[in-house]
Amino acid sequence: MTIGNFRPATVLIDETAILHNVQHEVARLKKKTQLFAVVKADAYGHGMLRVARVAKAAGASGFCVALLDEALDLRDANFVEPILVLGIVPSQYAAIAAAQTISLPISSVEWLEQALPVLEAQPELPRLRIHLALDTGMGRIGFTEDQALLDALKFIQAHPKQFMVEGIFTHFATADDPDDAYFKQQVAKFNHMVDLLPTRPRYVHVSNSATSLWHAACNGNMIRYGVAIYGLNPSGDAIPTTPFPLEPALSLESELTYCKQVHAGDGISYGVTYRAKGDEFIGTVPIGYADGWLRRLQGFHVLVDGHACEIVGRICMDQFMIRLPKAYPAGTKVVLIGQSGDQEITLLDVAKYSDTIHYEIACNLTPRLKRQSINPIGK
Repeated sequence: MTIGNFRPATVLIDETAILHNVQHEVARLKKKTQLFAVVKADAYGHGMLRVARVAKAAGASGFCVALLDEALDLRDANFVEPILVLGIVPSQYAAIAAAQTISLPISSVEWLEQALPVLEAQPELPRLRIHLALDTGMGRIGFTEDQALLDALKFIQAHPKQFMVEGIFTHFATADDPDDAYFKQQVAKFNHMVDLLPTRPRYVHVSNSATSLWHAACNGNMIRYGVAIYGLNPSGDAIPTTPFPLEPALSLESELTYCKQVHAGDGISYGVTYRAKGDEFIGTVPIGYADGWLRRLQGFHVLVDGHACEIVGRICMDQFMIRLPKAYPAGTKVVLIGQSGDQEITLLDVAKYSDTIHYEIACNLTPRLKRQSINPIGK
């Protein structure tokens, strides 16, 4: 996708905020517990290589990604730290992962059986590093039955030149919920299944950001630190307090490209869903749903000169319109996410209006929006 370098629309990434969010969490961990930075989905829209560099400087020991492609991008950028892919990778790509010492999760013996000939065909490769995924209640990936897990272990032990068990893990469905009943059920099932192993692997891990922040006793010896890296409370505001202040790292700014006065009854945008109630000043902002600023945000607001200005009319693919308190010249700053004067719009504010979570808003900001670091950490 082409980046809009020649339009006034920028996602600003505060590297110092990311540094602090990681440093504070590293400082809380037990001595032998490692933090792996979750940088999947282009680091939740913040820029994978940027965030990986800053997280490493802050004390991250490794990285988690969703795709093998993301792991390979980190290797291509000369990151030599351990990398765990969190999603199932098709077995035909097992040799690619092994060659780059990238760890993969498995959920079945069938996957191992399919990967075996792929690895046997290249005997010079190092062993494939495996993390045994346990589905203790998330319902996504992982072994659910004791015997299936034991069968997988037996298969791995029978092929020591191709596979090594590096880790075992699960993912909690409700770690960000004040009601911890279901969470405790998952903990009990995980502990039971781990006890089936004759020896514990190098990494035993259950903790995403929410678990590490609010259930640190469960951390094991590795945490998968994700959304909190970016200064976002994993619960939204369901659990408002965190062990340390999270510093939001992302803001989104633009400028007015046009301002005009309209009169009572004049229509704005597709479908004429808004008509001026009187003489009004309307400003145009060069961002639209193709940038991830979605149509459902009609009626929300942005900030201009410290004023909340309503989004009027339907958001277009590349532009939207706002009602201004007075005439402003083209080039006046518009804050979509961030601060203007004593006013602030957070990702959570946008998410609540959109009836979703702030993770989704951040990830929806498309590559067409240029990214720029502020408060940079030395490269």
